[in-house]
Amino acid sequence: MTHVPHQIAEDFPEHVERLHLLKIADPRFATLVAEYDEVNRAVYKAETLVEPIAAAAETELRQRRARLKDQIAHFLTGGMVPAQG
Repeated sequence: MTHVPHQIAEDFPEHVERLHLLKIADPRFATLVAEYDEVNRAVYKAETLVEPIAAAAETELRQRRARLKDQIAHFLTGGMVPAQG
């Protein structure tokens, strides 16, 4: 299996444990990370020409990935409190 760059845990190595705990504790966060993973895979496939797409569409995917990463960073740094379960 090919290594897909920009895995969220690799982008935030100092928050790996919090990342795991938030995915378990907060469904909103888990959904956000799942969406990031999906977009990240699509970007990787486009970049490696496994599934080529138009340049504009690839740029939009990268921008979407960046927005999702920013939202995840906000969670990880305490900007959002996990839902109480």
